[in-house]
Amino acid sequence: MKIVVAVDNNWAIGNKNQLLVSIPNDHKNFRRLTIGKVVVLGRKTLETFPQGQPLNGRTNIILSRDESYKAGDAIIVHSVDELLEKVKAYNTDDVYIIGGDSIYKQFLPYCDEAIVTKVDHEYEADAYFPNLDEDSEWKIVDESDDETYFDLDYKFVTYKKK
Repeated sequence: MKIVVAVDNNWAIGNKNQLLVSIPNDHKNFRRLTIGKVVVLGRKTLETFPQGQPLNGRTNIILSRDESYKAGDAIIVHSVDELLEKVKAYNTDDVYIIGGDSIYKQFLPYCDEAIVTKVDHEYEADAYFPNLDEDSEWKIVDESDDETYFDLDYKFVTYKKK
């Protein structure tokens, strides 16, 4: 499985259930990576999407403790074990963990690649992703050139588990 995440300089990912920043090229990259694939996310993350609906063109698997939770055509699971069992039906290279912070932390041990958009800024935040630069299990295998959106510099960095 893979992770897709955008972080700031402190590895922050969100504040008050919202992304820290919206960069069109980051969204384009996210779509390119995940279209036609499986995305795994938590209920709270889904509720931040337009009309709280699953992403089109992807198989959405939502982790929620609420046994009665429904979300369009998404597959709903209620535990890490149930989710891991469900994704066995798919090629693991086609499964992307997309948030939020508790989902990232629960599934990072099961992932072998992380595609990280690193935004060169520090935001006010209340949600964080584990700092892969400080984790000896992970190494950078690819890095894009710096890109700029208005006054923000960012780059795409791919990490692989050693």
